[in-house]
Amino acid sequence: MPTYAVPGAELDVELSDEGGHPVVQLHGLTSSRHRDRLLDLDLGRGLSGTRLLRYDARGHGRSTGRAVPEDYRWTVLADDLLRLLDHWFPGERVHGVGPSMGCATLLHAAVREPDRFDGLTLLVPPTAWESRVAKAEDYRRAAVVVEEQGMAAFVEAGRAAPRPPATVEAPETVPDVDEALLPALFRGAALCDLPPREAVARIAVPTTVLAWTEDPAHPLSTAETVASLVAGAVLEVASTPADVGRWAGILRDDVARHQP
Repeated sequence: MPTYAVPGAELDVELSDEGGHPVVQLHGLTSSRHRDRLLDLDLGRGLSGTRLLRYDARGHGRSTGRAVPEDYRWTVLADDLLRLLDHWFPGERVHGVGPSMGCATLLHAAVREPDRFDGLTLLVPPTAWESRVAKAEDYRRAAVVVEEQGMAAFVEAGRAAPRPPATVEAPETVPDVDEALLPALFRGAALCDLPPREAVARIAVPTTVLAWTEDPAHPLSTAETVASLVAGAVLEVASTPADVGRWAGILRDDVARHQP
């Protein structure tokens, strides 16, 4: 796979070039292209006739990174995304898709460069605004657990938490992150928030928000707010694994709107 250098990291990148519309697919915190495929969040698998760019965010999967929390702020990840788009799709408008941290990265990039995107499919938006304060403290505690007890202890503690109903059939996975970097990723996540509501409200491209129920890390309230802020946005809520199984088709329909 090719790599692309950004400040402080080498990003592992994969382009599936079948011609057609450019699409960029991101993943969530502690995940990767590979892990999202296992979790049924690799929605690009349902696409054909596109130029699909997938990559592992800095510090994740096969990409490198530094043990510097500030490197993993969503604004920095948006910098990385925009650099990749300038390199692979210069001067083109792109459809963006991604869950959680990937969703947040896309929102920051779209607010900063609104002409870069012509559509967004945003999966399970993370905690934001008022609900972000408590989640940031959770991340700081997780960083300490990994440092003092190791990644295995963090994973074991996570198994005790109830799963959202839409994910009960997904296999158990572990963070696709080097254990030495994981505390920095968590502390970086604690520094993050979505763009201000008034900035999100300026996004003016067709947008679909895909959410699921009963997940404190990805509350339905965030998805509802994002969908209400972006004019014309469509909200779809999953409560079963079968609902999530339809998401690849929703992305396919979203991208098809761009085809001539």
